[in-house]
Amino acid sequence: MSRRPWLVTGGAGFIGSNFTLYARQVLGQPVVVLDKLTYAGNLSSLDPLRGDPDFTFVQGDIGDAALLADLFRTHRPAAIVHFAAESHVDRSLLGPRDFIDTNIVGTFTLLEAARQYQQTLPPEGHAVFRFLHVSTDEVYGSLTPEAAAFHERTPYAPNSPYSASKAASDHLVRAWHHSYGLPVLTTNCSNNYGPLQFPEKLIPLMLCKALAGEALPVYGDGLNVRDWLYVLDHCKGIARVLSQGQLGETYCIGGCNEQTNLSVVETLCQLLDERRPRADGLSYRQQIQFVADRPGHDRRYAIDASRMRDELGWQPEETFKTGLAKTVDWYLANEAWLQRVQSGAYRQWLQTQYGDQA
Repeated sequence: MSRRPWLVTGGAGFIGSNFTLYARQVLGQPVVVLDKLTYAGNLSSLDPLRGDPDFTFVQGDIGDAALLADLFRTHRPAAIVHFAAESHVDRSLLGPRDFIDTNIVGTFTLLEAARQYQQTLPPEGHAVFRFLHVSTDEVYGSLTPEAAAFHERTPYAPNSPYSASKAASDHLVRAWHHSYGLPVLTTNCSNNYGPLQFPEKLIPLMLCKALAGEALPVYGDGLNVRDWLYVLDHCKGIARVLSQGQLGETYCIGGCNEQTNLSVVETLCQLLDERRPRADGLSYRQQIQFVADRPGHDRRYAIDASRMRDELGWQPEETFKTGLAKTVDWYLANEAWLQRVQSGAYRQWLQTQYGDQA
């Protein structure tokens, strides 16, 4: 690994913090994290790196061009790993402007800063510099039950403000490669889960509500399907693309674990029944309640990750069962972290989104 740092944007968020910890603790890679610390960014997620001389945290916005220029001058990164994004479909439906500002305008600003920085590099630095853009399978739209899984050549068909803003950022990254020669890589991943995930997403949200004795709100009939990817598997895949991927190319990273939302919640309930039984002896399944479906709720996502396997030798190590068990165990052992991140603003959002079910 390079002794010049990687600049990780959004490195205090869910996937970004897991990647930062993996890069430092496993790969030994120096890291500079840039994070705005919005509601989903939690500096406590990076507590294991306190005092580490090869870790630097900077609070700031990817849309701040002056800050980015200063970061590049000061730290001279060998690579950018770009996680920073607004990333929740429900929030994008309630307030799409933040998604346009961060995911599109912010990515544009970062691309321009990276392009200007690359021009200052000596030949050897120019040759190794990389910009890896982390995106989502949601840019591809929705699959029918019998359709083949998404792959790198699937046409874009985003259905929410979130997925549309990510699709736009993907196109910008591609354009900056073809127009300006920026050495980019793009990854499109399936649904991530694991430690340090903010409890607005399905698994930690349901776990929190289950332990609090509250209703577990499941959208529609609960049969929407997602491909679930354990976050550490994703981090390893990103590192593999960064080191071995072909410039200008896209790589789909999936967990090969399709599950309906209802089966995810039921499996979670089963794990909690075993690890933290209810006082009345009943299953947490008793708390499941179906609620009105959200607008534009895509029916199925699935990733064909064969390119990652065949070209880069990567494949997920966790099954959904093993990964979810590790996830539940982590949350049960880190309830103090959960309490810290569930602010008043988070509670207000839950009330807005789920009403009486919150």
